[in-house]
This record gives sequence, structure tokens and C-alpha cells, in this order.
Amino acid sequence: MPLDISPFQARRARLLATMQAAGGGVAIIPTAPERLRNRDTSYAYRFDSYFYYLTAFREPEAVLVLVAGDAPRSILFCRTKDMEREIWDGYRFGPDAAREAFGFDEARPIAELDEQLGLLLANQPAIFHSVGYEPEWDRRVADALNRVRAQARTGCHAPGQIRDVRSLIDEMRLVKDAAEIATMRRAADISAGAHRRAMRSARPGAFEYEVEAELIHEFRRHGSQAPAYTSIVASGPGACVLHYIENDRQMQDGELLLIDAGCELDGYASDITRSFPVNGRFSGPQKAVYELVLAAQAAAIAEIRPGASWNAGHDAATRVLTQGFIDLGLIKGSLDDAIESGSYRQFYMHRTGHWLGLDVHDAGEYKLAGEWRTLAAGNVLTVEPGAYIRPADGVPEAFWNIGIRIEDDALVTDTGCDIITIATPKSVADIEAVMAGR
Repeated sequence: MPLDISPFQARRARLLATMQAAGGGVAIIPTAPERLRNRDTSYAYRFDSYFYYLTAFREPEAVLVLVAGDAPRSILFCRTKDMEREIWDGYRFGPDAAREAFGFDEARPIAELDEQLGLLLANQPAIFHSVGYEPEWDRRVADALNRVRAQARTGCHAPGQIRDVRSLIDEMRLVKDAAEIATMRRAADISAGAHRRAMRSARPGAFEYEVEAELIHEFRRHGSQAPAYTSIVASGPGACVLHYIENDRQMQDGELLLIDAGCELDGYASDITRSFPVNGRFSGPQKAVYELVLAAQAAAIAEIRPGASWNAGHDAATRVLTQGFIDLGLIKGSLDDAIESGSYRQFYMHRTGHWLGLDVHDAGEYKLAGEWRTLAAGNVLTVEPGAYIRPADGVPEAFWNIGIRIEDDALVTDTGCDIITIATPKSVADIEAVMAGR
């Protein structure tokens, strides 16, 4: 199916309008460089999220330049056609085909970029650039500005302002358009299927990496290009390590397995966590903690709607978890005292969610002018409370090494939210039923 470039053109037009409203200028948005893995072998290439959001162009060695003014322009700088390199590395669009395929006003060879920047920046009021993001680009932009300044005696002047273009694009990326939402729904469905497959494959005596392999298999066979992040497949005590990625332990009967994994589809991430018993049946203490985390997630989800504070879901989940820790005998005192003292953080030490999109921890501020921002229709965020009970004095042994996180992806709608990862089994009954059918 041909790529619909109209959403990308609309984003470029919107950014140009925002730049014009700010006084005009030139934006420089490069894609990511290729990264050397070892000797002469590179990591699998992944484009820069900001660049891709505006272009849909996936090749390395490319830069988008936007000129805001009376005659706004979008210019792509990219690699030229090179049949010799294409034999080795694959197809290249080249400037002419890229301009036509992706809807740019102009396209030029990447080798012309430095020369053209000197011309494009002349007599412009501002340059919009990701300051400090890549030192190499800070240097190139500074060199271009100096070339313009060197022409001062000809009556030419350099931009007097440097603004961080990321802050403008971040606000755009926070509200997903219809094309983004459709892609994220598909990524969520693929990941949900992968988690179901993982539940069916887990068993005592198997290794965590065997389950990880099942996740990757399901991602790829449905068209996902890669995991959105390094998958966490953590059994037993590993489930109490928030960013456990070794995935090499042999799973034991009676343990829980925590899987935090999601695919990336056409640049967009999904992010799902499920926790379940390796043998397919929750023990009494495991079920008690699991149901507590599930109730905390439900409380957080109930707070997601347009106009609600970003932090409302976290506060709601924290109160449910803290009361549960008290009821289970894990902490002492009243609910308010436990929250004020922070004693609950022994078992729950992270936030309840984050923005989701082209990056798994997506672009966008969480506070504006010191206050938690309010949610808006089109925002996508994760909801992921957890409980991590390590062996410690005063902790009943029956709860040792119970690590549970439950994470779903929520799309804010006009009236509330839509859990786009809902196809992933989550209740105790559904999880045990899936595992019983393996």
C-alpha cells in the first residue's frame, strides 16, 4: 500500500505556521546518524523521531530544512542515487524521487547542505535547531552562522536568535493525529498477541530468553520492524528489578514472570507489562498482590480524561497501593501518614505512566509553569502501577520476590480514554485460562 504522505505534509505546514507566528526563520532537523556496532558493522539503522515525524523519510544522511516566511519552503537534503552503493546497501530514493514521493518543495544532495545553509540563513531572524542534542550539529550550525556573519560588510546579517525546535515539535507530538493513532492501535494489537504467546510458552524449567524469543517472533511475523525497547523478561527475584534485561535465568515452579515488552511499528511504540505465574496458577499471596496492583491501575485509568491533571492517575494509584500495603501487613500506620512519610516507596518507587508515541518515553513536558499539565484528547500515555516486594526484615516471607507490574496504553478521547492494549489478558481468571490452554 502506498504511503499516505498527507499527514507528514500537514505537520510540516503546522510547524512552519508556528515558526512564522514566532517571527519566522529557518529550522534544521537532521535524522540520526548510522552508529558503529563493532569494527565495520553498524547497528540496525533507526531514523531520528523528530525528523521522521515531519518527513516519513527513513534513509540515513538526510536533513530537513524548513524556511518560514512570505514563501514558506520545505527542503530535503539526502543522498544521491549511487548504483554501486545500492548493489551493496539497497535502494536509495535520491533527491528527485524523494521530492516527488514525500511531497517536499525542494530536494537537494546532502553534499550541498553546508553551502546552502549559508545562503538559507542569510537575513533570517532566527534559527530553530536542537541545541545540545548532537555536538556535531551544534558545530555545523555554528559554522554556518559564522559564514553568514563573515558577509556582514555586504549588508547581510545572521539570525539573531537560536531557538530549540524540539520544544515546538514536542507540543505537536503530544496530540496524535488519525494516522498516528491507527498505527499505534495496530502496534498495540501485535504486542497483545505477543504477550498471549508468551503466556502460553512460559513453563517451569524454561529460560527467560526462550520466552523473549517468542515475543520477537510474534512481533516480526506481523510486520513490526523491531522491539520498541529492550524487552524485560524477569522471573523470580528479577521481577523486583525495574530494568532487568539479562533475560537469561531459568524459571522455577511457583515463581512469577514479569514481561515488559512492546513492538515498534513504522516508528511508533507500544508498551505492555504483564505479570503471571510460571506454572499457570497464582498462589494466595501472589493473587493478593496482583489484585491490589490491578485495582490501583483501575483507579488510575478512571482519572484519564480531557482536562484532568497528568498527576491525578498517579495519586489515585498510589493511594490504592498504599492502603493495600497496610492491609497486607507490609507497612504500618494510617494511609495519610504512609503517603506523607513515603514509606510505601519501599514497594512502589516509580511513576504511574509516561507519554507514548514515536519514542517509548515520548516527547512532551509533564509540567507547564510548575504545574502538572492537563490531558487532552489525542494524548497517549501508559498506565503502569506496580509492587516489588524484596526479602527484608519485617516483610512476611510469603511475599518475598513477588514483583508485579501491570501496564497498558491509554488514548485520551473526547470523553475519557480508550485502552488500546485491552486485548492483552489481564484478570487472574483470563491469565490462568490462557495458560491452561497452552
